[in-house]
Amino acid sequence: MNTEVEFSKVKMAVNNGVPELSDGEFKDFISKGCVLIDFYAEWCMPCVMMAPIIEELADKLKGKIKIGKVNVDDNTKIAQKFKVMSIPTYILFINGEIVDQITGGISEDALEKRIGKHC
Repeated sequence: MNTEVEFSKVKMAVNNGVPELSDGEFKDFISKGCVLIDFYAEWCMPCVMMAPIIEELADKLKGKIKIGKVNVDDNTKIAQKFKVMSIPTYILFINGEIVDQITGGISEDALEKRIGKHC
């Protein structure tokens, strides 16, 4: 029972600065500029471990890139459209077009470098 409480606190603490997107807002969100989407699930421990890194990058790169999250359990159509088979998966868009995709955990520095190649 304590684990569930702690997990809930972690989930709430790491989802403050990055908007969670649904099917209705996804297309508009990725349509302009450089956008990183974090495809995740609440039960995915690597996703939970990566969440603070994503939050930190959102803060650090504010104004240069938009970052959003898509819960694959709640938004299966989006995940299927982009063939997200493993999580976490990060897809980088420029003006709605995919320019890079990363699956699995990655360091903050490595992720920032990948973003920097395109944005």
